[in-house]
Amino acid sequence: MDAPRFAYQPLPVRVVFGAGVLEDLPAEVDALGLSRVLVLSTPGRRADAGRVAALLGGRAAGVHAGAVTHVPAGVAAEACRAAADAEADGLVSFGGGSAVGLAKAVARETGLPAVAVPTTYAGSEMTPVWGMTEDGVKRTGRDPRVLARTVLYDPSLTLGLPPAVSAASGMNAMAHAVEALYAPDGAPVVSLMAEEAVRALAAALPEVVRDPGGLTARTEALYGAWLCGTCLGAATMGLHHKLCHILGGSLNLPHAETHTVLLPHALAYNAPAAPDAVRALRRALGRDDPARALWDLAGSLGSPRSLRDLGADPAHLDGVVARAVGGGFANPRPVEEAGLRALLGDAWEGRPPAA
Repeated sequence: MDAPRFAYQPLPVRVVFGAGVLEDLPAEVDALGLSRVLVLSTPGRRADAGRVAALLGGRAAGVHAGAVTHVPAGVAAEACRAAADAEADGLVSFGGGSAVGLAKAVARETGLPAVAVPTTYAGSEMTPVWGMTEDGVKRTGRDPRVLARTVLYDPSLTLGLPPAVSAASGMNAMAHAVEALYAPDGAPVVSLMAEEAVRALAAALPEVVRDPGGLTARTEALYGAWLCGTCLGAATMGLHHKLCHILGGSLNLPHAETHTVLLPHALAYNAPAAPDAVRALRRALGRDDPARALWDLAGSLGSPRSLRDLGADPAHLDGVVARAVGGGFANPRPVEEAGLRALLGDAWEGRPPAA
């Protein structure tokens, strides 16, 4: 066997992990030399964001609770105006992927440094990947300016996450690790993290759903999500993420649930061209058919398994196929129209994945 050749660039993110580390937020903000940080959240987390601002005391420049999924361009512009009006010198995102995504949009436009306090398993906080939706089209890219300077992972902050949201968020996280395993720019250390991430989340999520208040399982799930996010930041994503971005941006489908539905089908599509990834996932999941294992896991968690259940109109699937076939992105198996139609048909109906 030839010696492997690869490149790996660790991202400069400080990670603070453990129950109760939210209390370290003021010290972490001070360490970055920030004195007026704007706290960003969704409208539903406004009260929690207010408590974060209170913890920061005089370091807080206010709360902007305007984050929504897929980061609409108008929402991003409004947040940039709020940061300017508050004379903020930094940002703190508190919440899931929507809050992190909004912080990235503001950081990309203004250059303000950000601290992330994730409360779900989204993983976006560990990446320089940004996304924004305008006129029904979600654009994504990589920019070092959007990378969080510090991430505080406090498992106790996930205890209030409803079981259904926890399950979908965890499945979304696993998608990052799965695609990192067959990414063209992967590396041995990324593959190790990806396999461990899938193992940790697959083991923890059933217990999280069974006992949402159990801190041990929540800690294991957040650990897995951190590794998944690290994989997402280190490797190029493929067909699965492309389809999710198209569906989310054009049909406004819920982000994590769309990932949950599509992941088994995208993996089944790519499995014949990704034998090393399949072997790693067999070890992580303890099953010979990893795609079916992920489909079964979603079902056991009570998560949706069909695009129809998410409200997708089948009349729009032809447009999704056309955009996916026409868009250049890395993928281990050629992206062909017939195969995509079959993939999306199975996903819309909620059928088990087929190669």
